[in-house]
Amino acid sequence: MTTATTAPGLEPSPPSKGLHVSLWIAQILLALLYAPAGVMKTTQPIADLAAKLVWPGALPPALVRFIGTCELLGAAGLILPALTRIRPGLTPLAALGLATVMVLAVPFHLSRGEMFALPIVVPLGVLAAFVAWGRWRKAPIRPRR
Repeated sequence: MTTATTAPGLEPSPPSKGLHVSLWIAQILLALLYAPAGVMKTTQPIADLAAKLVWPGALPPALVRFIGTCELLGAAGLILPALTRIRPGLTPLAALGLATVMVLAVPFHLSRGEMFALPIVVPLGVLAAFVAWGRWRKAPIRPRR
């Protein structure tokens, strides 16, 4: 049996402290934005949501609640596994889930002519994708031993 080794001087470099800090800032920012949005979509009457956001009135109520639940769980998944270091591999999956929600939101809002939503949806999706990539590939958080 052989083991793969790298030539001296070609070992992968550890992720920079700046990347870790940037990822934590992105995770916290996303969680602070998605958690209240998720709570709002899961608890407020659909008529109230439709008056504020318009689009919830165009979807089945169960789908609006599902989106809110995904946002709420995604917000928790961005922070709790990484912070506790218990199953930290869930953090990039939570970020990927939130990025997926935003990818799906783009054509939905475009189909409704809601161009005002794109400056919110696109940056949130890009930021979530950055966290997913960063925590999966470049700066994963090690689990507690």
